[in-house]
Amino acid sequence: MTMTEQDAEGTWALQGLEDDRSSVRLRAVMAVGTTPEPRFVGRLIERCAIEPEFFVRDMLTWALARHPVSVTLPGLLREVRSERAQARSQALHTLSKIGDRQAWPAITRALLCDADDEVARSAWQAAVVLVPEGEESGLAAVLATQLGRGERETQLSLSRALVGLGEVVLPALSAATTAADRRVRTHALATERLLRDPDAGFEFAIEEAKRVVALGGSGRAGQ
Repeated sequence: MTMTEQDAEGTWALQGLEDDRSSVRLRAVMAVGTTPEPRFVGRLIERCAIEPEFFVRDMLTWALARHPVSVTLPGLLREVRSERAQARSQALHTLSKIGDRQAWPAITRALLCDADDEVARSAWQAAVVLVPEGEESGLAAVLATQLGRGERETQLSLSRALVGLGEVVLPALSAATTAADRRVRTHALATERLLRDPDAGFEFAIEEAKRVVALGGSGRAGQ
C-alpha cells in the first residue's frame, strides 16, 4: 500500500468513527487496529468516552492495545481522571487489557470506590491485573469496603476480583463476616465460598450465605 493509499484509508477510518451507523464505526475501529498508527490514538481514546455501543467500545480497547504502550498510556491515564464516567470506565478497562504495571499508581482508592458502578467494576478488574507483588493485602482491604454494594452483577464483579487475589483476601473477608450490615456479611460469606470452591457458582454461594446469615451464623464451625 502506498503512502497515498494509507492516508486515504486513515481519513476514511477517522471519518468512520463519527458515523451514525454502529456497523461503520466498528469497521473503522477494526481498520485502525489492523494497521496501528500512533496518530490515531488520541481519536480512539476520545471515542471511548462517548461510544454508545458495547461491541464498538470493546473493539476500541482492542485497537488501542495494538498500539505501543508508550503512545497509549499517557492518554489513558488522563482519562481515568475524567469527569465523564464512561471515559473513566473505558480507560480502566483498556488498562486492564494492556496489563502494563506502570499504570498501577493511577488505580486510586477513589476509583476503587467510585460512585458509578461501571467505573468501580472496571477499577476492580484493572487493580487485580496491575497490583504489584506485595501490595495485594492492601488492595484486598480496600476492595472489602465495597462488599454488599449494588446488585448481583456488581457483587459478582467484586467477588471475582477478590477471588482473583487469592487467599491473601481471607483476613479482610473474615472481618466483613461480622459486619453490622447483613448484605456485607452475606457477600463476604459468598465470596469466601467461591474462594474455597470456584465451581460452586455465585448464585448458589449467595443463597447459601443468606441462609447462614438468617440463622445468625458466620458459616464457620463452632460459630
